[in-house]
Amino acid sequence: MRRSVGALLWRALLAVLLVCFVGVLPWLARTDPALTVLKARAMEREATPEVLDAVRRQIGLDSGPSALLGEWLAGLPRGDAGRSWLSGEPVLPGVGHALGVSLLLTGTALAVALATAALVCARTLRDGARRRLDGRRRAGGTTTAVLAALPEFLTASVLATVVGVQLGWLPALGWYGPRWTVLPALALGLPAGAVLGRLLDDLLPGAFAEPWATAAAARGLGGWRIARMALRRCVPALLPNAGLFVVGLTGGAVAVERVFDIPGLGRTTLQAALAQDLPVLQTGTLALLLLGAAATALAHLAARLLTGPALRDGVVPTLHRRPPVARRRPPVVYGVLLLVVVGLGLPRDPLALDTAARLQAPSLSAPFGTDALGRDVLARVAHGAFDTLTLAVAVSVVALGTGVLLGLLPRVSGPLVDTVNAVPPVLGALLVTAVAGRGAATPALAVAVVAWAPLAAHTSALLRQERAAPHLTAARAFGAGPLYLLRRELLPAVLPPVLRHALLRLPGVALALASLTFLGLGAQPPSPEWGLLLAENQPYAERAPWAVLAPAAVLALLGALAVSAAGGRWTVRRASHAVRPALTPPPAPAPAPVRARPTP
Repeated sequence: MRRSVGALLWRALLAVLLVCFVGVLPWLARTDPALTVLKARAMEREATPEVLDAVRRQIGLDSGPSALLGEWLAGLPRGDAGRSWLSGEPVLPGVGHALGVSLLLTGTALAVALATAALVCARTLRDGARRRLDGRRRAGGTTTAVLAALPEFLTASVLATVVGVQLGWLPALGWYGPRWTVLPALALGLPAGAVLGRLLDDLLPGAFAEPWATAAAARGLGGWRIARMALRRCVPALLPNAGLFVVGLTGGAVAVERVFDIPGLGRTTLQAALAQDLPVLQTGTLALLLLGAAATALAHLAARLLTGPALRDGVVPTLHRRPPVARRRPPVVYGVLLLVVVGLGLPRDPLALDTAARLQAPSLSAPFGTDALGRDVLARVAHGAFDTLTLAVAVSVVALGTGVLLGLLPRVSGPLVDTVNAVPPVLGALLVTAVAGRGAATPALAVAVVAWAPLAAHTSALLRQERAAPHLTAARAFGAGPLYLLRRELLPAVLPPVLRHALLRLPGVALALASLTFLGLGAQPPSPEWGLLLAENQPYAERAPWAVLAPAAVLALLGALAVSAAGGRWTVRRASHAVRPALTPPPAPAPAPVRARPTP
């Protein structure tokens, strides 16, 4: 009971601190909220001192940030979140409508994600149901990598242009009914489902190798029934990440909502942050925090219901198994292709302009074509690779270390994960900009602030199940201390899947950096950063698709490289024989003949 109350108080304190931090955002950024509000209301109006003083008196800026924040907090128990500084309308109805739109879009995207995850792990479920999973199973995942590496804003743009405009099958803009949810749900659900499916596919072989599966098959249970039981065995370890995906889809769909002109909560919060409309921004942030807390609570409750008393009694077998043997060829091929693209483009000038050769198709002189200013797309992709990949790898390493360290302390990190994950990366970028100032490192800092949360949740979930394993209970009975168990039992079981999870998220980190640039919060022209390339060429996707497909294909190649490298372990072949696969036990020696002893 005390732990629950303490965790609840810790969550409430973090939420209050974040909302207060958002409430003083303009003063931290050393900007004039009156000027920002005036420009958002009427861009052409001259900002004279008299006009600015009138705006300050109207929205109450003269009383200071503390008084404004206190007035807003005092009105919440009465259902009054104030009025928008831009429109003058009450805040709660607008935020409530935006939240409803986002929840409907999130539900549809979650259905797409679950269907995608089912397709990703369908082969493993089929082989497990037929009892064909063994150490010879190879780690795949090229299709998964391509799906996980699809930029959401690029997928949204392509779907809107091709399916919505050219083919006319579905509406491309607006939000007027169920048909308007299909395209944005596909853009959001496909990458999320690919990541969830890959994580589930990583756990299923361990579940099928447990003794209960062999006993169930020996008793004559059907293969697909055993597969359903294995699925139920693995889902509790992924539910915390599924809860994070729900919150991330709700608050992080800013780019997709912008492409399809959807009045969702993410877009509403972004517009309020850019215009410094504090009542709307604070209410939107509070709604995201409450949604994150509800999703996390439901995920933990579902995990406890699926696991039952076994977790409490310490009789949950470990799912930790040595991963299948990884194919050597795919990572080498993907890495060589990436190096070839970078090597061919580095000698070229990424800034050379040739307006006479604008939007030219790929040719021998320009293998990836040219952009709207006649610049060589191959040169820009190659020169942007260093900045994009360096930042993505650095952020991933920091996120992995932070996630593992905080995941080992679930009582501290649990509420912190929920709070951090509820903050959209765009809002995080604005908060980081307010504290550290605008610069080239701002997107990396913003992504690093939130990228560790899924890894910490994954670490905590795996650690919770590993601590309930019977062999750890036996080790404690023999006198093993906490440090010994952590060093010799827990970390070896937790680190490999979390490391593979971090590698799976490496393209996602690059996409997050690209998304911030796409929204104008990252690198600025004429930088060849990949996100900026996608943002600059996206308006010409119908006329010159190669200018968009080139950086998108390199991102997909990076995803394929990360997933194939993370998909299994590497073996060293000797001259005489190969190393035995991980899940195939060594042959038992033949039993010695038993001779009957003569009866005296």
